[in-house]
Amino acid sequence: MKQNSRRFHFKFKHIALFLLFAYVLMCQSCMTMRLSSSETDSYFKTQKVTFVDQTVSVDGFHLHYIQTGANDKPTLLFVHGSPGSWDAYKRYLTDSLLLKKYRMIAIDRPGFGTSDFGQAENLAIQTKIIEGFVSKIDNQQPIVLIGHSLGGPVVVKMAADEPQLFHHLVVLAGAVDPHAETAERWRPILSSAPIRYLIPGALRPSNAELWWLKSDLYDLQPLLKNITAEVTIIHGTKDPLVPFRNMQYMNDTFVHAKSIHNIAIENANHYIPWEHFDLIRDTLLQLSF
Repeated sequence: MKQNSRRFHFKFKHIALFLLFAYVLMCQSCMTMRLSSSETDSYFKTQKVTFVDQTVSVDGFHLHYIQTGANDKPTLLFVHGSPGSWDAYKRYLTDSLLLKKYRMIAIDRPGFGTSDFGQAENLAIQTKIIEGFVSKIDNQQPIVLIGHSLGGPVVVKMAADEPQLFHHLVVLAGAVDPHAETAERWRPILSSAPIRYLIPGALRPSNAELWWLKSDLYDLQPLLKNITAEVTIIHGTKDPLVPFRNMQYMNDTFVHAKSIHNIAIENANHYIPWEHFDLIRDTLLQLSF
């Protein structure tokens, strides 16, 4: 009887270890929140839109992007939130009206999509990489930065770092106010070994950058006076993830912005790039150069 019991526990232990190992392997490949190359090809083929799918190297980092539109037009540079990838803006990239006016580029932020997937970076390093990318794709036409959620502070810092480079700044439900960020003290636990290996896919770099965000935003605060671009802020009044108070914070701190245009969407939540596509698309079409 004891021998049978030992055999049972031996088998159970090895099955449990095998299942844990299988789960860790699965975590590396699931919930990547990105389209495969074949899915990307299929999407643009269906939309009958010509596109560029490339990765460039910036100081040893690899940054992937998708581009549509003519090279001689002003650029819309789209930056996604956390987690996410370029395909958050795929509807914009194939919109016939936007294509007539703009060259459009949507990136995978560092750590997401196929831009060194899983390697989280703080706000300062991310913006340095993306700024290096901008210098590589510059076509000597005006550049409009568009950032949603955590992509908001990314484009805000870019506009503060290099105010002469960017014509217009569009912040979609952007998390810019450090005082509005809650202290999520459980996030470091999820970033520690070996627990971080149990977090699937894109949620791992997302957890890390969201933990760093509050201190990153305090570091960003004294730079906001450098912004001289025209600014458009679009935010839902009922956003449960990034408080609406961020709009007022940006109005108070972007003291040298050429202009600030506020669009408050009544009762809208955090997902305005998709749920209010027409409003955002029309706003982009109305930008003047």
